[in-house]
Amino acid sequence: MFARELPELPFHVWPDIDDPQKVRYLAAWQPPENLSEVFPNLEVLFSVGAGVDQLNIATIPQSIRIVRMMEPGLAEGMMEYVLWAVLSYHRKMFHYAQQQGQHVWQGGANISARAFRVGVMGMGALGTPVLEKLAQFGYACNGWSRSRHNILGIKSYAGPEELDAFLASTDILICLMPLTDATRGILNRELFAKLPKGSCLINCGRGGHLVQDDLLWAFDNGQLSQAVLDVTDPEPLPKEHPFWDHPSIILTPHVASSSRVESGGEMILKNITQYERGFEMTGEISRSLGY
Repeated sequence: MFARELPELPFHVWPDIDDPQKVRYLAAWQPPENLSEVFPNLEVLFSVGAGVDQLNIATIPQSIRIVRMMEPGLAEGMMEYVLWAVLSYHRKMFHYAQQQGQHVWQGGANISARAFRVGVMGMGALGTPVLEKLAQFGYACNGWSRSRHNILGIKSYAGPEELDAFLASTDILICLMPLTDATRGILNRELFAKLPKGSCLINCGRGGHLVQDDLLWAFDNGQLSQAVLDVTDPEPLPKEHPFWDHPSIILTPHVASSSRVESGGEMILKNITQYERGFEMTGEISRSLGY
């Protein structure tokens, strides 16, 4: 793709980097720790993931611009995964899968999607399209984020002062926030206690958002009835971890969404072209916010 679209820009694949002093752009999940020493003239670091929490931003020189991946495939994959999880909980598919393992044949009443209030924490490039897709299926959708958003058919809650009201109106809680110092451990006992009894948690953010012992407490106290976890801390969990065999937890191996080669490459190419022309790049992070 680079040879076709930017033939004048030499392209190298690690560790074949030719002259490191000539490297101006780097696309990586985790760059070298001594980044400024390895690439002394680096100008832009492109994260190949939707987040940048895997980066130690404090060690990256201020002169280097940091851009997170914002390509259509990420949102499409996340919409598919969250829709699967919400529908599976709503239609009791997790429960029926357990019954199959016990050789039990017992149906139940089907409930309308309108009876479920879905709340998404994080109304960014992933959270907003997820909310819009869920609303199309008839769910009552709410979003919570640092600032207020105006999305047709979605009620937006903003800031710490509106978090309690958001949680009280949420039966299925979906975490799609970036992991920062402010959001680490936010899925905890105090938060779970503010949800309606028997709620469901779907975490597609990062494992660091969740306090694991508090999730077990929420199950033991009936505060949660189901959790779908695509992310954990660490990944993978130790083989003896209680989450593996917990009857109310569905684990998936961080597969909800990932950057797609073609659209991801196109986004990096577009951003380099924008940067060369002096325009803003899509996905450039704010160092003060951490995303």
